[in-house]
Amino acid sequence: MGLRDSLEGKTFTPRDAGYDDVRSTYMAVGRPALVIMAKDADDVSAAVLYARTQDVPLSVRSGGHGIAGLSTNDGGIIIDVSRIDGYEVLDPAARRFRVGPGATWGNVAERLSERGWTMTSGNFGDTGVGGLATAGGLGYLARKHGMTVDHVTAAELVLADGSQLRVDADHHPDLFWAVRGAGSHVGIVTALELEAVALPSGNVVFANLLFDASDTAGVIERWADHLAAAPRELTSFLNVYRGRRGEPHVAQALLVWAGDDVDAATAALEEVLDIGPLLQQQAQLVPYAALVAPSDNRHTGQQRIKMRNGYLPRMTASDAKAVAALLDHRVIAQIELRSTGGAINDVAPDAMAFAHRTAEVLVAVWAKPDREDDLRDAWSTVEPRLDGVYAAYTSDPRPDLARDAYPGATYERLAEVKRRHDPQGVFHGLAPLMAEDAGA
Repeated sequence: MGLRDSLEGKTFTPRDAGYDDVRSTYMAVGRPALVIMAKDADDVSAAVLYARTQDVPLSVRSGGHGIAGLSTNDGGIIIDVSRIDGYEVLDPAARRFRVGPGATWGNVAERLSERGWTMTSGNFGDTGVGGLATAGGLGYLARKHGMTVDHVTAAELVLADGSQLRVDADHHPDLFWAVRGAGSHVGIVTALELEAVALPSGNVVFANLLFDASDTAGVIERWADHLAAAPRELTSFLNVYRGRRGEPHVAQALLVWAGDDVDAATAALEEVLDIGPLLQQQAQLVPYAALVAPSDNRHTGQQRIKMRNGYLPRMTASDAKAVAALLDHRVIAQIELRSTGGAINDVAPDAMAFAHRTAEVLVAVWAKPDREDDLRDAWSTVEPRLDGVYAAYTSDPRPDLARDAYPGATYERLAEVKRRHDPQGVFHGLAPLMAEDAGA
């Protein structure tokens, strides 16, 4: 079966000018045999039907920021939806909008801010809507407003047989359940409908604090304790870096208060100032959209780090010591902790495919590339303490990763949806779910 006429002029092969601009992602250098730059749902359907006839890897790409680099490949096909990036308001009173999967969150944030709205998203403006809004979305507003998937009210999908569906709570509810957390397993999203939240001034309080982390475990434990007890308006990331040339480790706390109440934000931030010796501090009222401004970088595989993550129900002193000791392994470049809880955990674990709704901390590491054995050894020192995996934020190649990403009954339900709608495993998802996904 040849490429349909409708895709003429929308493809790139290694022989074509412009191929180098579309072959790679932010996290990986790719050498695909064919890149299809879809402009609408019909293009996606045609691309899927063609790809099914080819015995080569298939990748799907929206923004190209996937941590595992799965939105490119070597010798296969990429269906790229970055040109499907429309935006429209559907219901101003309900703050409901429709957006294409190729839009980036920085641009969406700017459009929403024009109406005094916002949307909890990732922490980087070039991240694509399609990948994040079907996988999770654990960003700067998460403790107050939940994850991005929690705001999805409908999706338009191309399935493995090329058919097109609109799914919501009343139409194809099994697929709607799966799309919110495991969308990459069941189809290619060509549009999403979401409900924004009100942020009339458009502003949030953002603080950037730098601490001496000589007492690394103590800093980690105190940060986690403060965030667990903090008002929901406060969300934080803590990045811990190895000291250079014998200098102490340092910890950078990024904190966002979801609103413009400076007095309330100040009171909450002051509680965090004593987690360790303070080296630098900065706090200001800023537009939320400025925190996730798009950079529109050309992707060349420029960020080659590898990542692992897992959830902690509560950070104990013993956990903090084990996490801090990760920096003793030279393969680990950075420890990253994200505060969860709050509105994230208000959602029932069985409400959607994203089921991790009990933790207070996400523990992640950034590691040097091409040292998989060393990374596995380092991560094994903390992995037994963790419960589950955020599939969109790991490069873990384990074939059984899906069992951790979609725990217990969630895995069984997702596998059943997959068997009904993609029995041949056309879509591989963020983690292999079936034998077909693993390439068996």
